[in-house]
Amino acid sequence: MMAKKPKGTRKGYTTGACSAAAARAATLGLLTGSVAEQIESLLPNGQRVNFTVHEGSVADGLAHAVIIKDAGDDPDCTHDAHLTADVRLVSDSANKVQLKGGNGVGTITMRGLGLEVGGPAINPVPRKNIEANIREVASELLRTQSLEVTISVPGGQDMAKKTLNDRLGIINGISILGTTGIVHPYSTAAFRASVVQGVQVAANQGQQAVVLTTGGRTEKFTIRELTDLDPACFVQMGDFLGPALDTAQQVGIKQIIIGGMVGKLTKIAQGEVITHARRNPVNTQLLADIAQQVGADATVCTEIAAGETARFAGECMDELGLATAFYKELCARVIATLQARYPETFSYRILMCDFEGNKLVDYVK
Repeated sequence: MMAKKPKGTRKGYTTGACSAAAARAATLGLLTGSVAEQIESLLPNGQRVNFTVHEGSVADGLAHAVIIKDAGDDPDCTHDAHLTADVRLVSDSANKVQLKGGNGVGTITMRGLGLEVGGPAINPVPRKNIEANIREVASELLRTQSLEVTISVPGGQDMAKKTLNDRLGIINGISILGTTGIVHPYSTAAFRASVVQGVQVAANQGQQAVVLTTGGRTEKFTIRELTDLDPACFVQMGDFLGPALDTAQQVGIKQIIIGGMVGKLTKIAQGEVITHARRNPVNTQLLADIAQQVGADATVCTEIAAGETARFAGECMDELGLATAFYKELCARVIATLQARYPETFSYRILMCDFEGNKLVDYVK
């Protein structure tokens, strides 16, 4: 009996791979007069994979094919999206594959994504992959004519509300993405790439500052506090402070604003630029040292050092009326740690909130 794969490990296929398969199926349909129910498609990584075509038709010189995206075990808002390709002949030119974005595919409105402003949000690797699949099956036809392929995603506007597209200046739909064609479950690589891209977009918009937040609550908090900043400045970095700062240094961003709560900020202060809770515990001795520095007695400091969480330390200091001094010193330690790693590179500001999103301190150095 075969062992079942552990839950959460099943791979899926990217929107780019599904779009390319749909485009290949529609192109073959245009050539043969009917769209097949199965299509073997070339992925960007060189693999060939069979896809089921859920809808196909050919009429009046237009071929239509739909591939339903299977994201595997990745919690992806585009799972079950209907990646749709409509392909038609263009007789007044030869050897061109003209790619357009239809309903549900986003439109680029800002520079900095490596895509044409006003054009569809179809990333470079999927573009090449779509064209490669079409050219494989239609090389003979393309000697004398061209093909126009329109990729669309019914419901893509609603899916896009669950992505960062609006922040990146991509409106009215999702992006067609993927560098290998395969979705790896819970892909940290994808999150890391989105953080790097967010910082790059801010720089390409001419912004001098980025606001790096650790999650949804801290992002909402900083947006409320920093109403003078452009939306492009706000980047939800999660655990990827290191890549965010490395990118900011490369693109010339001058001011780093960090929005966080006590636990994540303590992780940064203790020298971790990857701050995931499962990696290393909070250094409660560091918090005890800060407590002592701002006037807490030895008994409280011992309790904090023996505690499990930064939140407990904050609650102890709040009871003593020392919370503000404690949090300011924690922010100072965060900045000292970052200055040691990135000497004379950035100016810093730390916005700290509690677990309900209420401001605790706004610390500038």
